[in-house]
Amino acid sequence: MVDFDVLYTLKLIIIGLVQGFTEPIPVSSSGHVMIASQLLGVGEQGFTFAILTNTASLLAILIIYRRDIQRLIVGFVRYIMTRQTQYKADFRFALFVIIGSIPAGILGVLLSDVIADSVSMTVIAMMLFVTGIALWLIRNMKGSKGDRDITAKDAVIVGLGQAVALTPGISRSGATVISAVAVGMKQETALRFSFMLYIPVSLGGVVLGLSDFLNESNKADLAIPYIAAFIATFMMTYFAMKWFMGIMKKGKLQYFTYYCFTVAVLLLIFF
Repeated sequence: MVDFDVLYTLKLIIIGLVQGFTEPIPVSSSGHVMIASQLLGVGEQGFTFAILTNTASLLAILIIYRRDIQRLIVGFVRYIMTRQTQYKADFRFALFVIIGSIPAGILGVLLSDVIADSVSMTVIAMMLFVTGIALWLIRNMKGSKGDRDITAKDAVIVGLGQAVALTPGISRSGATVISAVAVGMKQETALRFSFMLYIPVSLGGVVLGLSDFLNESNKADLAIPYIAAFIATFMMTYFAMKWFMGIMKKGKLQYFTYYCFTVAVLLLIFF
């Protein structure tokens, strides 16, 4: 018989909402999930739960960018097959997404254990300060590069930003958006490129973690709380992403600086 714990399920739903809200915005979802888990007294939920909630966030991002993804895949394949210039721009953008995904993919595999062992509230606080400072520095930057103007060098720089974000407390979306804006991309292009980079890296994490998920010993007992957390994460990611897209259009990134500084100070005081 399945052991259903209502309180535990509610706690996982809250953690899922935190993951969903913070995944798209530049404030570090991994750091906030750790903070929420400690405040709720549930401890770390393990790799399986992380894969589950990250998959929910990934699904929401895929739905939001489904038309862009379809266009890029079609353009990439058709350009390779036909060399028609009408598909060249989409081919280049897709190619640069692949190039930009490589640094985080390699470092994620090689340094996963080191990164996991370095996690602490002090580290998260320090990295939130770094994120906040970087957001403040690029708050007024208005780039001119659109989708067709991105170069391989830009892709590598933004990809390295995503690799740096493997450090707990460094926001993945923040690091990539900051890097993209810093190399001169328009904010709309920076946001799109940032989340195109998120997709292959996140998919890779899902694939690598699939065996752990399938080998979970108590899947039956965790089915209801995990499904509930998955749904909560998916819905919150979708709405948070839509909200953040509006923020990017308005150029109000400085508000996330204030938030990062505030959370960092609170962590240093209370943890």
